[in-house]
Amino acid sequence: MVGSITAVGYGLAAIGGGIGVGLIFAAYMTSVARQPESQKTLQPMLFLGFALVEALAILLSLIHISEPTRPY
Repeated sequence: MVGSITAVGYGLAAIGGGIGVGLIFAAYMTSVARQPESQKTLQPMLFLGFALVEALAILLSLIHISEPTRPY
């Protein structure tokens, strides 16, 4: 039972990362569509935000894999 609960938690964490990346790219596309000249300024921030969200998702997956399941 505990293993399935942790799997659900990992699934929710993965969904959260996907939603975060989608919001970051949607905001970038909207801002560049409104002001195309700001693309060179915003692109480094886009990749920094993408890297941080993905690093957090990878970190959570490593915690999930490395943590042994314990009966409560």
